[in-house]
Amino acid sequence: MTSRMQVIWAMVAGLFLVACGAVPDDVRAPDQPGLARAIAALDPEVAPEEAQRVARIAYAYPLELRAAWNVTDGPLVHNTKVNQGRRPRGLCWHWADDLEARLRLEGLESLSLHRAIANHDNIRIEHSTVIVSAKGDAWDEGIVLDPWRYGGYLFWAPVLEDERYGWEERSRVFEIKAARTAAQ
Repeated sequence: MTSRMQVIWAMVAGLFLVACGAVPDDVRAPDQPGLARAIAALDPEVAPEEAQRVARIAYAYPLELRAAWNVTDGPLVHNTKVNQGRRPRGLCWHWADDLEARLRLEGLESLSLHRAIANHDNIRIEHSTVIVSAKGDAWDEGIVLDPWRYGGYLFWAPVLEDERYGWEERSRVFEIKAARTAAQ
């Protein structure tokens, strides 16, 4: 590869990494009341107080993790630091595990928590998240709570409206992977 091509590829890679670290203004400006309303609107049986608690924790707890894990870069750069042992945690499944565990401490009665994975079967980086739904509803009827995407700043959207990721139920992904391994 010529040095000119190397420079072009380096610039493209740099732009990609910068773009991965950009946090949109609407994500930096938390909409905790909007999330609480969206959770409460999942079903008439959802307790408004539970919806408010989940929204508060979903916004506040990832920011605590961000500070504890010294997240100073976009997710892909931070992932590299974690994988190199330069940061303690911060991979997507760390965020999902820790947020799910924290929310489970609330003893939710009108809401259910689910886990989902995107990109398990393609070249893009596999991604894990937490989903909240009304009690008894399917995971794909819920709302994605994704703190990894913007390094601790919460992204949320109804599962089927998340334009960036096509989510699949985590247990189903594990079944697919187990079957693939067994077939080898």
